[in-house]
Amino acid sequence: MFTKTIKQYAQELLGEVGIAINGPNPWDIKVLNEKAYDRIIRQGSLGLGESYMDHWWDCDRLDEFVFRLINGDVEAKIYHRFGIVYKLLNYQLIKPLTRLINFQNKTRAKEVAYKHYDLSNQLFSLMLDPLMIYSCAYWKDSDTLEDAQLAKLALICGKLQLRPGMKVLDIGCGWGGFARYAAQNYGVSVVGITISEEQQKLARQRCADLPIEIRLQDYRDLNEKFDRIVSIGMFEHVGFRNYREFMEISQRCLIDEGLFLLHTIGHNLTTFSGDPWMKKYIFPHGQIPSIAQIGEAYEGLLVMEDWHNFGVYYDKTLLSWYTNFSQHWDDIKNQYDDRFYRMWRYYLLACAGLFRARKLQLWQIVFSNGGMRGGYRSIR
Repeated sequence: MFTKTIKQYAQELLGEVGIAINGPNPWDIKVLNEKAYDRIIRQGSLGLGESYMDHWWDCDRLDEFVFRLINGDVEAKIYHRFGIVYKLLNYQLIKPLTRLINFQNKTRAKEVAYKHYDLSNQLFSLMLDPLMIYSCAYWKDSDTLEDAQLAKLALICGKLQLRPGMKVLDIGCGWGGFARYAAQNYGVSVVGITISEEQQKLARQRCADLPIEIRLQDYRDLNEKFDRIVSIGMFEHVGFRNYREFMEISQRCLIDEGLFLLHTIGHNLTTFSGDPWMKKYIFPHGQIPSIAQIGEAYEGLLVMEDWHNFGVYYDKTLLSWYTNFSQHWDDIKNQYDDRFYRMWRYYLLACAGLFRARKLQLWQIVFSNGGMRGGYRSIR
């Protein structure tokens, strides 16, 4: 069927995007098992990630390797070359089934807590900044991860126009970093909800001296009013079948002229399923929304007051997390094995490459309930 071997085709394809097999550059791939070529073609992104975890190939600058793959549309070229074979082997003919099943219902939604957020509070505390903010930092005027995360929290609070005495809802509150910052600096009370028991445990400890309540609660069980709502890095777990309900609940829980800030990764294209490797190993049932999907979800419910894209900052954020993780690996390696280390390294650096290629974005969207009388003042 093919005039070239898989290896020869891989060499040619990678060469087109400046990657050499066993070459001298830090982004060149070092193949340690010849079976890797066939595995990657057969299984796509899942095969690429798993073969790296299994030490079938290596790369010093994994982030730059992935950037070049994505920027050069290598997957599209493979699809063009192998056509229906590639489509069958990557199970793309059964992907429409994802439209029929709600993979983020209340029961399945908890899986990401068990498999990811409950991994280890120590792991995340060593990787993240002191407030443990697990979302894109705002590097506009900052040089360190801690300062960039504090700048992001200040930006959010400014966009929400927080004032003393307000009651704020934090949907997907993580380890309580935003709640603590907002309560300390703006005199508000905060209700934070999470589905992770480990997050709730640590967040309660860290926020015990402030007017903050941390609940183990699904957003679908909310039914009370708040002056402001924020959701930072949680919408990626909601799923397209639930976007509308998420917006309905947000509108229902927001006072008239109240503000809701949604901080989410965004996809350039409308999709109905997440990356196979990422879903299997990092974020079960995760899905990145598009502008069209968010627009359809809030239409007729909320007024969009501001839409801010600073996805370019996620590259630097992920590299900072990776630096922290690798520097502190000796502190936690007795809890994990080498395959976990390679999985986590692949996760952080591959995502950095994705954002560098601008295939993914980071959006902060401000909505109001009924529109702000006199207009909304955007800040950056």
